[in-house]
Amino acid sequence: MSCALVPFGHFQDLEAARDFLCPQRRQGSAAPAKESTGKSTSWEDSGWGAWDEAELQEPEEEESASTKQRNYWLQDCVLSLSPTNDLMVIANEQKAVFLVSKWKNSDKGKEEMQYAVGWSGSLNVEEGECVSSVLCIPLASQKRSSTGRPDWTCIVVGFTSGYVRFYTESGVLLLAQLLNEDPVLQLKCRTYEIPRHPGVTEQNEELSILYPAAIVTIDGFSLFQSLRACRNQVARAAASGNENVQPPPLAYKKWGLQDVDTIVDHASVGTMTLSPFDQMKTASSIGGYNAAIKNSPPAMSQYVTVGANPFTGFFFALEGSSQPLMSHVALAVASKLTSALFNAASGWLGWKSKHEEEPAPKQKPKMEPATPLAVRFGLPDSRRHGERICLSPCNTLAAVTDDFGRIILLDVTRGLAVRMWKGYRDAEVGWIQTVEDLHEREPEKVDFSPFGNAQGPSRVAQFLVIYAPRRGILEVWSTQQGPRVGAFNVGKYCRLLYPGYKIMGLNNVTSQGWQPQTYQICLVDPVSGSVKTVHVPFHLALSDKKSERAKDMHLVKKLNTLLKAKTSDLDLTEAEARELILDIKYPATKKQALESILASERVPLSSLTNITETLMDHLKKEELECVDEGLLQFCADRLKLLNLYELVSKLNSQSIQKDTSTSDHDLAKLLRMEEKDFCRLQTLIENYKKENTQTTDQFGDEKDDVLSVKMFLEYLEYEKGVIKVKNMEDREYLALGSFFFWKCLCGETSTEEMCHALESAGFTPQILLSLLLNLWLCKEKDILDKPDSVSCLHTMLSLLSKMKVAIDGSWDTQSVSPWWQQMRTACVQSENNAAALLSAHVGHSVTAEIMVSVTEKKFSQITVGSDTESWEALSLDTEYWKLLLKQLEDCLILQTLLHSKVSKRTKKVSSLQTEPLGRLSVKKFLESGKGGIADTVAKWVFKQGFSPVVLNLAQHKTSTDTTEESMKMHTNIFPEEPEADEDVEGIVELLQLAYQQFPCSLEVDVLHAHCCWEYVVQWNKDPEEACFLIRSIDHLRCIINAHVQHGIALMMWNTFIVKRLSSATYLMDKVGKAPKDRLCRRDVGMGDTAMTAFLGCCSDLLQTLLEADVSSDEMQASVLDTEDAWMSVEGPVSIVELALEQKHIHYPLVEHQFVLCTILYAIMRFSLKSVKPLSLFDSKGKNAFFKDLTSIQLLPSGDMDPNLLSIRKQFLIKVVTAAVQALCSSQKAKEVLEVELFPFEKGKNWPTLAADLAQYLQVSEDVVKRHYVCELYSYGMDHLGEEAFLQVSDKEILASQLLILAGQRLSFALLHMQTKEGMELLTRLPPTLCTWLKAMDPQELQNVEVPISTTAKLINKVMEHLPENHGQYNFALNLIEAVDAISS
Repeated sequence: MSCALVPFGHFQDLEAARDFLCPQRRQGSAAPAKESTGKSTSWEDSGWGAWDEAELQEPEEEESASTKQRNYWLQDCVLSLSPTNDLMVIANEQKAVFLVSKWKNSDKGKEEMQYAVGWSGSLNVEEGECVSSVLCIPLASQKRSSTGRPDWTCIVVGFTSGYVRFYTESGVLLLAQLLNEDPVLQLKCRTYEIPRHPGVTEQNEELSILYPAAIVTIDGFSLFQSLRACRNQVARAAASGNENVQPPPLAYKKWGLQDVDTIVDHASVGTMTLSPFDQMKTASSIGGYNAAIKNSPPAMSQYVTVGANPFTGFFFALEGSSQPLMSHVALAVASKLTSALFNAASGWLGWKSKHEEEPAPKQKPKMEPATPLAVRFGLPDSRRHGERICLSPCNTLAAVTDDFGRIILLDVTRGLAVRMWKGYRDAEVGWIQTVEDLHEREPEKVDFSPFGNAQGPSRVAQFLVIYAPRRGILEVWSTQQGPRVGAFNVGKYCRLLYPGYKIMGLNNVTSQGWQPQTYQICLVDPVSGSVKTVHVPFHLALSDKKSERAKDMHLVKKLNTLLKAKTSDLDLTEAEARELILDIKYPATKKQALESILASERVPLSSLTNITETLMDHLKKEELECVDEGLLQFCADRLKLLNLYELVSKLNSQSIQKDTSTSDHDLAKLLRMEEKDFCRLQTLIENYKKENTQTTDQFGDEKDDVLSVKMFLEYLEYEKGVIKVKNMEDREYLALGSFFFWKCLCGETSTEEMCHALESAGFTPQILLSLLLNLWLCKEKDILDKPDSVSCLHTMLSLLSKMKVAIDGSWDTQSVSPWWQQMRTACVQSENNAAALLSAHVGHSVTAEIMVSVTEKKFSQITVGSDTESWEALSLDTEYWKLLLKQLEDCLILQTLLHSKVSKRTKKVSSLQTEPLGRLSVKKFLESGKGGIADTVAKWVFKQGFSPVVLNLAQHKTSTDTTEESMKMHTNIFPEEPEADEDVEGIVELLQLAYQQFPCSLEVDVLHAHCCWEYVVQWNKDPEEACFLIRSIDHLRCIINAHVQHGIALMMWNTFIVKRLSSATYLMDKVGKAPKDRLCRRDVGMGDTAMTAFLGCCSDLLQTLLEADVSSDEMQASVLDTEDAWMSVEGPVSIVELALEQKHIHYPLVEHQFVLCTILYAIMRFSLKSVKPLSLFDSKGKNAFFKDLTSIQLLPSGDMDPNLLSIRKQFLIKVVTAAVQALCSSQKAKEVLEVELFPFEKGKNWPTLAADLAQYLQVSEDVVKRHYVCELYSYGMDHLGEEAFLQVSDKEILASQLLILAGQRLSFALLHMQTKEGMELLTRLPPTLCTWLKAMDPQELQNVEVPISTTAKLINKVMEHLPENHGQYNFALNLIEAVDAISS
């Protein structure tokens, strides 16, 4: 243990503070900082008490002038850091920056304290004044529940104008005092500390202010109360502005220092009382031989100043010689409501009323005269000028720096210079006080006194810390005459901060329970941006002759060097290590040295044992009262562990001859299983091994039976004669178990000897069982390849169960043994299901064996006869084993299913489907609720991307009453691309096994419901994957029970659909057409193609919801059951249970919403323009959209506005036109199938859908159907037109429309083709027909290249449906003649 320079904070942006405070240094950028390593120098081998100056090499590189200028900026500033580390102030001239501490993560991810700018600005009020001194004083909280942190921190700032102002952490001015007109030179504070000895005088808290020729001391209690009152006044003024409470006045003393030329710094030593001899000596030196002496020595306050003539002055102010002056505080609240101004009449500071229009001129208050105080004596040195003085924490010593580069150590009690250091120009000094730890004190051979502590009170050591910026060195010296105990290279631009006080506001009562976390000294490094403190152990203060601790630490370092050295002579290393550890005196250091030896990987086991035995023998030979019992017990415990390690290693190296491998029959008998059940178990495990290709052994690369002595000793410890295993990582725990048991499980080591050795060493059977089970469960892959390991586990478990305190003696058939419960808990929590199942079978078998023996002993004296041989010993533990076996078997089957997958995937796989599934355990299922099993399978279905057909196929194969026709029907519901047949067959078989194992949890509706929900959840994560939502709807339609289907659909709508649909609706209504991809992504969160599929799925979802609502009236709600083995599940409510709790929908409202979805889908599907979907509805219809589907809303009823009906009619005609155009385009481009362009269409018949919409929108269906027929004929698809013709009700109107279309075709053939035959035919036609044909516009036709024979069929069809009295009947007759003439 040596000195350490420990960083405890960093600056977030110190350069910003530099640029604000010192703008002249802003140009350029700082050179990259090379932070010097804070390593302390080490003891020399030749003289362990001496330091070598040559070890500290000063930096040789020369820095440029600009770099020095930038880095030296902190030397020009005034700094102060609160002793509680929570606030730092940096000030320069008029400006100041308040830095507050915050805990944040560093770049390396570790949490550290960082200082960030909390406030910055100018502090000057008077013209031309600058900051000359700053203090951060933490104030104690008055609350009883305080944890030792300060309530708040006050910033005290002294100015060159003589003002002293007090601020809050946020820069709010609390009060200002002008106690002297000269500039403030220095501010210092003293806080309360409990006296260490009864004779030490209690020191009062005070704030001392140094002026060039005066010292003002403000009483700490008075200052504390005033600051609290001012802070409360600030809060009231900020809240209301009406409060004006006069805080209590400040009590202070003002001393005029005389007989001194120059004063630059001071130290207030505090109140002191002279001894009678010193009293007489002082009186004689002042009053002469005839001086009168008082009976009791007077109390006096001592002040020490540094400057010139004298170099150091000592002042003593008698208590009572001057009455405290009272000064009313000047409140200065930084608020718009109030401001502090001087009152010229009274000389006090008061409040300015907000009603005053013109401020009164500022006048300085009347100065109270100072009480003269002459210097009593000093250290005269006319050429030496003092610069700084730093008082030690115990007020007995002070360090003074001067302009000659010296540091002088003063004894302030005697007024003497006791030590001087040379070569420290511009040095900064501070103190560290260290308290001795009584537990580390060396025991001494003394006769203990019956009074007090045998070891006496804790000693206190003081160390002087010197920072030499010219050399960039931080040194720690032991005082008064001690050596240098630490030195660090820190850089040349740092600042050393030593506050010399703690928290203000405590007293001898309140300080008892406080343990404030305050620092003593810190180093601010602006180059690296870090704040560091120095830790000094107490033993470094001991003198060279008495410092056995220092020698011990030197021996420990030498020992560590010896252990690290590479050598082949291990015997020599052992001898040297033994000699070194015996030379160490302190027990704590001996223990540290022994721990270092035991932790060394270079020392062999034999040497470790020899060294430990030697030390133990040495301790036993010492006198009883001098022996440290803790060290002796530590040696004994470590020796036992070393012997145990040696024994276990020996047993592992002795390989025994293996017997013949156990047959399946013997293994089944050992596990108390029937042959049939054992074969089934083997089949399950083989399937599991085949599917479980990923390794479950995380630590398989290491050797199983090798463990270093170092690790072994780290893992284990003795406690009251019993070995405890320390908390460690899983890898380490497995390594320890492997070291003990792996060879036994492989049958290569005697199990009986190993168990006996471990029991004798002090292991409890519970710890051994935990190690064994952890090894067995983690090494699943290796164990499954070694069938004989089961019998070895059976043997070992039987031996462990027979140990003492393994099974409680009071255990009977009606109680649960904690021993077996521990094993069952391990199996329940394990994710390696095959190993857990095997260990559970072994545990069940051993339990049954022990129970049989217990039962036989119990009834051997009662029952006589041979009938007892057929009895079966039943117990509560046996029942728990059977339940666990069933649960583990279920988990194994499901885990095997989840490992299976299709090897060939033709479609593109989403990243969401590639995420691995977690492993299963009984505990996870018991905590996942009733739907946990189905939810797990649903996640697997999603990852594999199976069609719902696969699930139905497995379900129908499980049922024997299903025909092939039903299978074909289910296959045709969702035509999918064929999966790999072999893979699907294997997966279907595993699914069938899972269905048989979970007839309730994996019931077909439950599974489809969870798959549906899983797909829609994954779609919500990535809405671009529209296929997920389509597949979700597919699973929804597969649900047979309408109540479940209704609930799932309604939950999907409310949770995932309605919000996006609302966004899509308002977007499409805003743009008036199918929006572009960019707008879709911005408002809806998906591209235009995905949004098209989304709208189609919304329509399908609502249609399914309507159908389920109708069907639910005809069937009963399903009853959810759970398998007997899983009745105790707890956790979230199942999706199916939530679905059954959903309210019934309001059918007309859903139908109304369905119409909107279909309209939106049509607009996106056919990219329609100039269509605002909400304009197709009146105000009632618009208000009803996106409302709760179970609520009753006011829907449109009665006759509609004709204008609205006209808009609806035009929209439906647009849809039909677009649908026919898409149909014609798909027939022309045979190579591009419509299904590939729009996989979500699934055979939608848009003309039929448009006719259905017409019925909802109160538009005539016949109009839509007639337009559909006309469009088909216009595109030349007469064969489809003839089929659609039959669906029209008013065929006469349709015939007249088709007659015009036939005329357009004939007009194109006769007039636009311009053939000779056509011209001749025109001359033979009637004039009225020629005129009618000329009036026709063939451009309205979409396809004019139609054969005449097809047109003839059309005209004949028109003739069939036109009555003879129709106005156009004659035109039709003439057209037939013309067509016949053309065709002939």
